[in-house]
Formats: sequence, structure tokens, C-alpha cells
Amino acid sequence: MQTFTEKALTVMKSIPPGKIMTYGQVAATAGSPRAARQVTRILHSMSAKYNLPWHRIVNAQGQIVLQNEESRLFQRTSLLREGVEVDGNDRIDLNRFRFDPMADEES
Repeated sequence: MQTFTEKALTVMKSIPPGKIMTYGQVAATAGSPRAARQVTRILHSMSAKYNLPWHRIVNAQGQIVLQNEESRLFQRTSLLREGVEVDGNDRIDLNRFRFDPMADEES
């Protein structure tokens, strides 16, 4: 049986360029809908080791929420490079850019 962390890593690695997921969506897809903060911890501690596309994870409102200016700019720029539209308030249209791995499996 896979641990939540292993499942979350798999989910995050599956997000294609040009798409995003929310912290809560990653948690729910990995089997623990109330573990959005755990997703944050996984991203913080394992992004480099597992080469995670951390820039493709945003909050439930579709907003970049990093406090560090340099990291926020990097996330914004990375998303824009992949074709994700980010508005002046660092928000992304979830209806347009959200990745749904469950829907993708059904196709």
C-alpha cells in the first residue's frame, strides 16, 4: 500500500505543462481530502529531490500565494511560459487551467 506522501508525489508529477492543481485537489486525489497543508510540507521538503513541478500548485482560489517575492515571480513566470494566464492579482482561472487527473483517466 502506498503512503499518502507517495500518492501525492505521483499526483504532482502527473500535472502536465500548462495546467495547475490546488493544494486541496492534490490532497483529495491522493486520498486524503483534508491534507492540503501536508501537500505544502511535501512540496517544501521534497520538490528539489523529486523534481516536482511545484509551480503548478496554487491555492483553492487559483492564486499564487508564496510570500517570498523571488519565488512568487518565478512561479508566475514559469506558469506564463507554459501558457497559463495569470492576472495582475496572481490569479489563474481554475475552470480553464485546472488539471483533473480523474477526468483524464476516463478519456
